[in-house]
Amino acid sequence: MSTFGSPGTLPTTKPTPPQRGSFPLDHDGECKDVMMSYLSCIKKVKGVNQDECRQLAKSYLGCRMDHNLMAKDDFKNLGFKENKPPSKTEANTNGVKGELQW
Repeated sequence: MSTFGSPGTLPTTKPTPPQRGSFPLDHDGECKDVMMSYLSCIKKVKGVNQDECRQLAKSYLGCRMDHNLMAKDDFKNLGFKENKPPSKTEANTNGVKGELQW
């Protein structure tokens, strides 16, 4: 019997789940305000990764974790750096170029 140009039996593949698993959608809109602020920020800066938008993204993920819409995790595991106090060289940037800072 002919297969009329069909390649025959194809190997079956199993789909792989995402690395972080799946999480429920925000059907009740518990984090919608933060999400909309983040999306408007991204639109305003034309997709550039700015600190203001990163902080909104961090707030959004925090909201999702607080409302059990995703598993709680450290922000450093989600790609955010820890906030550390500025060093002495970063804090004294108001001087004149070439001026000695004590």
